[in-house]
Amino acid sequence: MKGIKPSWKNIIFVVSAPSGAGKTTLCDKLQKEFKDIHYAITATTRAPRGDEIDGKSYYFMSMEDFEKKLSGGGFIESALVHGNRYGSPRAPAVAALEEGCDVLMNLDVQGAAAVRKYVREAPEGDPLKRTLVDIFVVPPSTEVLRNRLVARGTDSLDVIEKRMKQAREEIAHWKEYKYMVVNDDLAEAYDHMRAIILAERHRNENRREDFHA
Repeated sequence: MKGIKPSWKNIIFVVSAPSGAGKTTLCDKLQKEFKDIHYAITATTRAPRGDEIDGKSYYFMSMEDFEKKLSGGGFIESALVHGNRYGSPRAPAVAALEEGCDVLMNLDVQGAAAVRKYVREAPEGDPLKRTLVDIFVVPPSTEVLRNRLVARGTDSLDVIEKRMKQAREEIAHWKEYKYMVVNDDLAEAYDHMRAIILAERHRNENRREDFHA
Protein backbone atom coordinates (compact mmCIF):
# COMPACT_ATOMS: atom_id res chain seq x y z
CA MET A 1 0.00 0.00 0.00
CA LYS A 2 3.07 2.21 -0.05
CA GLY A 3 2.61 5.33 -2.16
CA ILE A 4 -1.19 5.18 -2.16
CA LYS A 5 -2.81 8.42 -1.10
CA PRO A 6 -6.08 8.01 0.85
CA SER A 7 -8.95 9.72 -0.98
CA TRP A 8 -10.54 10.86 2.27
CA LYS A 9 -7.74 13.11 3.45
CA ASN A 10 -9.25 16.56 4.06
CA ILE A 11 -12.91 17.30 3.60
CA ILE A 12 -15.10 19.26 1.21
CA PHE A 13 -17.97 20.80 3.19
CA VAL A 14 -20.98 21.94 1.15
CA VAL A 15 -23.60 24.18 2.78
CA SER A 16 -26.96 24.92 1.14
CA ALA A 17 -30.11 26.74 2.24
CA PRO A 18 -33.02 28.71 0.85
CA SER A 19 -32.46 32.47 0.62
CA GLY A 20 -32.87 34.07 4.04
CA ALA A 21 -32.09 30.94 6.08
CA GLY A 22 -28.72 32.31 7.20
CA LYS A 23 -26.21 30.05 5.50
CA THR A 24 -23.87 32.86 4.46
CA THR A 25 -23.73 34.22 8.02
CA LEU A 26 -23.00 30.73 9.36
CA CYS A 27 -20.31 30.13 6.73
CA ASP A 28 -18.69 33.48 7.56
CA LYS A 29 -18.57 32.54 11.24
CA LEU A 30 -16.98 29.17 10.41
CA GLN A 31 -14.38 30.89 8.26
CA LYS A 32 -13.48 33.29 11.07
CA GLU A 33 -13.04 30.52 13.65
CA PHE A 34 -11.46 27.80 11.52
CA LYS A 35 -8.44 29.35 9.85
CA ASP A 36 -7.58 26.05 8.14
CA ILE A 37 -10.85 26.03 6.19
CA HIS A 38 -10.66 27.48 2.70
CA TYR A 39 -13.85 29.37 1.83
CA ALA A 40 -14.51 28.72 -1.86
CA ILE A 41 -15.36 31.97 -3.66
CA THR A 42 -17.83 31.69 -6.53
CA ALA A 43 -17.10 33.14 -9.96
CA THR A 44 -19.85 35.00 -11.79
CA THR A 45 -20.45 36.95 -14.99
CA ARG A 46 -22.90 39.35 -13.36
CA ALA A 47 -21.85 42.87 -12.43
CA PRO A 48 -20.80 43.68 -8.85
CA ARG A 49 -23.53 44.99 -6.54
CA GLY A 50 -23.16 47.56 -3.80
CA ASP A 51 -19.89 47.12 -1.92
CA GLU A 52 -19.03 43.69 -3.38
CA ILE A 53 -15.29 43.21 -3.90
CA ASP A 54 -13.69 41.16 -6.66
CA GLY A 55 -11.80 38.21 -5.20
CA LYS A 56 -13.61 38.47 -1.88
CA SER A 57 -17.34 38.56 -2.58
CA TYR A 58 -17.06 36.87 -5.98
CA TYR A 59 -14.61 36.46 -8.81
CA PHE A 60 -16.20 38.77 -11.40
CA MET A 61 -15.54 37.59 -14.95
CA SER A 62 -16.64 38.41 -18.46
CA MET A 63 -18.86 35.85 -20.18
CA GLU A 64 -16.06 35.17 -22.66
CA ASP A 65 -13.50 34.45 -19.92
CA PHE A 66 -15.98 32.32 -17.99
CA GLU A 67 -16.85 30.22 -21.04
CA LYS A 68 -13.18 29.75 -21.85
CA LYS A 69 -12.42 28.61 -18.30
CA LEU A 70 -15.47 26.35 -18.32
CA SER A 71 -14.48 24.63 -21.56
CA GLY A 72 -11.04 24.01 -20.09
CA GLY A 73 -12.46 22.18 -17.06
CA GLY A 74 -11.77 25.07 -14.73
CA PHE A 75 -14.95 24.73 -12.66
CA ILE A 76 -16.11 22.04 -10.25
CA GLU A 77 -19.71 23.02 -10.97
CA SER A 78 -21.44 25.78 -12.89
CA ALA A 79 -24.93 27.03 -13.65
CA LEU A 80 -26.73 29.61 -15.75
CA VAL A 81 -29.02 31.73 -13.55
CA HIS A 82 -31.11 34.59 -14.94
CA GLY A 83 -28.74 34.98 -17.88
CA ASN A 84 -25.55 35.03 -15.78
CA ARG A 85 -23.01 32.28 -15.27
CA TYR A 86 -21.97 31.13 -11.80
CA GLY A 87 -19.34 28.53 -10.98
CA SER A 88 -16.92 27.17 -8.38
CA PRO A 89 -13.32 27.53 -9.61
CA ARG A 90 -11.39 24.27 -9.42
CA ALA A 91 -7.81 25.53 -8.96
CA PRO A 92 -8.19 27.34 -5.58
CA ALA A 93 -10.03 24.34 -4.07
CA VAL A 94 -7.36 21.90 -5.27
CA ALA A 95 -4.57 24.13 -3.93
CA ALA A 96 -6.25 24.42 -0.53
CA LEU A 97 -6.78 20.65 -0.21
CA GLU A 98 -3.21 19.91 -1.20
CA GLU A 99 -2.01 22.38 1.45
CA GLY A 100 -3.92 20.37 4.07
CA CYS A 101 -6.97 22.61 4.41
CA ASP A 102 -10.62 21.66 4.26
CA VAL A 103 -12.82 23.42 1.69
CA LEU A 104 -16.13 25.11 2.51
CA MET A 105 -18.56 25.70 -0.37
CA ASN A 106 -21.68 27.87 -0.07
CA LEU A 107 -23.92 26.52 -2.83
CA ASP A 108 -27.56 26.27 -3.84
CA VAL A 109 -29.28 22.90 -4.23
CA GLN A 110 -28.34 22.66 -7.90
CA GLY A 111 -24.68 23.41 -7.21
CA ALA A 112 -24.52 20.95 -4.31
CA ALA A 113 -25.93 18.17 -6.51
CA ALA A 114 -23.31 18.95 -9.17
CA VAL A 115 -20.47 18.77 -6.63
CA ARG A 116 -21.77 15.45 -5.28
CA LYS A 117 -21.82 14.08 -8.82
CA TYR A 118 -18.33 15.39 -9.55
CA VAL A 119 -16.80 13.87 -6.41
CA ARG A 120 -18.65 10.59 -6.89
CA GLU A 121 -17.63 10.16 -10.53
CA ALA A 122 -14.12 11.62 -10.37
CA PRO A 123 -11.41 9.10 -11.27
CA GLU A 124 -8.95 7.85 -8.68
CA GLY A 125 -6.11 10.32 -8.46
CA ASP A 126 -8.31 13.37 -8.99
CA PRO A 127 -7.33 15.76 -6.16
CA LEU A 128 -11.02 16.55 -5.58
CA LYS A 129 -12.03 12.94 -4.96
CA ARG A 130 -12.35 13.50 -1.23
CA THR A 131 -14.75 13.00 1.60
CA LEU A 132 -17.75 15.27 0.99
CA VAL A 133 -19.99 16.39 3.85
CA ASP A 134 -23.13 18.29 2.87
CA ILE A 135 -25.25 20.35 5.25
CA PHE A 136 -28.67 21.84 4.61
CA VAL A 137 -29.67 24.88 6.68
CA VAL A 138 -33.39 25.52 7.13
CA PRO A 139 -35.47 28.13 8.96
CA PRO A 140 -37.77 26.87 11.74
CA SER A 141 -40.75 27.46 9.43
CA THR A 142 -41.65 29.04 6.09
CA GLU A 143 -43.51 31.76 8.01
CA VAL A 144 -40.30 32.71 9.83
CA LEU A 145 -38.46 32.70 6.52
CA ARG A 146 -41.03 35.02 4.95
CA ASN A 147 -40.75 37.40 7.93
CA ARG A 148 -36.97 37.48 7.57
CA LEU A 149 -37.19 38.30 3.87
CA VAL A 150 -39.70 41.07 4.56
CA ALA A 151 -37.53 42.45 7.39
CA ARG A 152 -34.56 42.75 5.03
CA GLY A 153 -36.42 45.49 3.20
CA THR A 154 -34.49 44.82 -0.01
CA ASP A 155 -37.12 43.02 -2.09
CA SER A 156 -40.62 43.79 -3.29
CA LEU A 157 -43.48 41.56 -2.17
CA ASP A 158 -43.57 40.04 -5.65
CA VAL A 159 -39.88 39.09 -5.42
CA ILE A 160 -40.42 37.72 -1.92
CA GLU A 161 -43.22 35.48 -3.19
CA LYS A 162 -40.90 34.16 -5.90
CA ARG A 163 -38.20 33.53 -3.29
CA MET A 164 -40.71 31.69 -1.10
CA LYS A 165 -41.74 29.46 -4.01
CA GLN A 166 -38.10 28.70 -4.73
CA ALA A 167 -37.46 28.07 -1.01
CA ARG A 168 -40.21 25.43 -0.85
CA GLU A 169 -38.73 23.70 -3.88
CA GLU A 170 -35.24 23.75 -2.36
CA ILE A 171 -36.37 22.54 1.06
CA ALA A 172 -37.86 19.48 -0.64
CA HIS A 173 -34.26 18.35 -1.31
CA TRP A 174 -33.19 18.23 2.35
CA LYS A 175 -33.05 14.41 2.39
CA GLU A 176 -30.20 14.53 -0.13
CA TYR A 177 -27.93 16.03 2.54
CA LYS A 178 -26.05 14.26 5.31
CA TYR A 179 -26.99 16.87 7.91
CA MET A 180 -29.78 19.36 8.47
CA VAL A 181 -29.35 22.38 10.75
CA VAL A 182 -32.39 24.39 11.86
CA ASN A 183 -31.50 28.06 12.17
CA ASP A 184 -33.98 29.34 14.72
CA ASP A 185 -31.36 30.83 17.04
CA LEU A 186 -28.13 31.83 15.24
CA ALA A 187 -25.82 30.96 18.14
CA GLU A 188 -27.37 27.53 18.56
CA ALA A 189 -27.31 26.87 14.81
CA TYR A 190 -23.64 27.82 14.71
CA ASP A 191 -22.89 25.45 17.59
CA HIS A 192 -24.48 22.65 15.54
CA MET A 193 -22.46 23.59 12.44
CA ARG A 194 -19.27 23.74 14.47
CA ALA A 195 -20.01 20.34 16.02
CA ILE A 196 -20.44 18.83 12.55
CA ILE A 197 -17.08 20.20 11.42
CA LEU A 198 -15.29 18.81 14.48
CA ALA A 199 -17.07 15.44 14.36
CA GLU A 200 -16.30 14.90 10.68
CA ARG A 201 -12.67 15.88 11.19
CA HIS A 202 -12.41 13.39 14.04
CA ARG A 203 -13.99 10.71 11.85
CA ASN A 204 -11.41 11.41 9.16
CA GLU A 205 -8.54 11.20 11.65
CA ASN A 206 -9.76 7.75 12.69
CA ARG A 207 -9.87 6.70 9.03
CA ARG A 208 -6.28 7.85 8.60
CA GLU A 209 -5.19 5.78 11.58
CA ASP A 210 -6.97 2.73 10.15
CA PHE A 211 -5.29 3.31 6.80
CA HIS A 212 -1.82 3.45 8.29
CA ALA A 213 -2.36 0.59 10.74
